[in-house]
Amino acid sequence: MASNMIELIKVLRERTGAGNLDCKKALEANDMDVDKAVDYLREKGVAKVAKKASRIAAEGLCDIKVCEKCGRAAIVEVNCETDFVARGDIFHKLVADSVAQVLHEGYESLDEAKKGLEKMYLEAGMKLGEKLDFRRFQIVEKKPGQMFGTYIHNGSQIGVIVVIDKEDEELATGLAMHIAANNPSYICEHCIPQEVIEKEKHIAIEAAKEDPKLANKPDAVVQHIIEGKVNKLLKETTLLEQPYLLDGEQTVGAVLKQKGINVVDFVRFAVGEGIEKRHEDFAEEVAKQIQ
Repeated sequence: MASNMIELIKVLRERTGAGNLDCKKALEANDMDVDKAVDYLREKGVAKVAKKASRIAAEGLCDIKVCEKCGRAAIVEVNCETDFVARGDIFHKLVADSVAQVLHEGYESLDEAKKGLEKMYLEAGMKLGEKLDFRRFQIVEKKPGQMFGTYIHNGSQIGVIVVIDKEDEELATGLAMHIAANNPSYICEHCIPQEVIEKEKHIAIEAAKEDPKLANKPDAVVQHIIEGKVNKLLKETTLLEQPYLLDGEQTVGAVLKQKGINVVDFVRFAVGEGIEKRHEDFAEEVAKQIQ
């Protein structure tokens, strides 16, 4: 049980930035459920904002391949254990061969893709002497008249595919670069699921209860502050509301409106997001604090 607690504290600390003891308390209060513990810490004002919670903690590469003839593009993430292997020619070829096969075969599930790529990964794993993982993929389609924009950033650590409804190569590439840098979750506010909005409202309300600065303020003022925080947070996660990376003075939505172009879809992969590296001294560090 102690070992499991230490591992869960590690995951929760990496996701929230909270201290070890706060993480332990949150886990115990939520039946060891990490996702509920994240919300608990945010409600208490201990955790960082959710959009900053993910950490790039695994080694590997992203890659993208586009087929203009068939109107499809594929993006993949492949993980390995060390940066040394990730930089090598064998691993680079494995990733390139993976995205090419994914696009050609049109796999419909991760299990199907892993089965199709199994032999390739066994052979590469034997050569490299490391555990290799085809972690995820996505195939994006466009209709006639639409256009792909793609971008690979930071040594293939981040990959983006965006689809716009008119041909504008400069804008499509610029949007892909913007998405890579700013990591939006949705195209617009109307795309945000209602359950996400309600969850953020609940977290903001609970956090307000814990904020001594709001203790003596009228309910109407507190409600206004809560609504402002939620709206600000949600706007920061929507592509159209973000200041455009290549302009700075206009939002993405304003730039698109000027050009009469809409974003149809986008996907962004960052290597290792949600996967935590193992720190050899972490168990000892946590054990000392929770004993």
